[in-house]
Amino acid sequence: MKRATGCVRALRAAAALALLFGAVACNPVENESQSASRLILDSLTGIDVLGNAANFLNSDVVLMDTDTGSLSWRSDIATATFSVIPYDPEPILGTSPYYDVQITRYTVTFVRNDGRNIPGRDVPYSFEGQLSLKITVNETGSVSFVIVREVAKQEMPLLGLYSANIGDVLNMTAVIEFFGQDLAGRMVKATGYLPVYFANYADL
Repeated sequence: MKRATGCVRALRAAAALALLFGAVACNPVENESQSASRLILDSLTGIDVLGNAANFLNSDVVLMDTDTGSLSWRSDIATATFSVIPYDPEPILGTSPYYDVQITRYTVTFVRNDGRNIPGRDVPYSFEGQLSLKITVNETGSVSFVIVREVAKQEMPLLGLYSANIGDVLNMTAVIEFFGQDLAGRMVKATGYLPVYFANYADL
């Protein structure tokens, strides 16, 4: 009887492990990851024309020194806040440091609602940047990153806004994809969208 009971316990333990690894291997993540952790983009914020945090970005395409008339360019910064949670809310064996996530890079692509999306003519060129942010499972973390580069403001179509009529605004959406991996080396990904309003705003 003791022997049979031991066999039953062993089978139950094996079944539990099979369920655990099956859950890890079959998560329907958008990037086909097999991670047991889910990377969630909780918020994505830009800066308005007054320098306040906002759920959009006012991007000034050129800065002019009112005393000398000299021009300069400044990149625009956005901030992303993430959380990491396990796909299984109650993992059989609990969580571990392997559930933690390291975000390592991001890409930015600009799109327009009118369908005119040729890079260097209708929208700025897409680009990739590097990040270094570690988020512990069941916790949150934030990181600031460049969303509009200085060089983009010296190329079309933003270059065309230098001498545009006052009030001319070019409206786009920035699509930002964040990439990383859990500490077991399995890929994770999150995607966010931020409205961007490009113009030659008055220098304050």
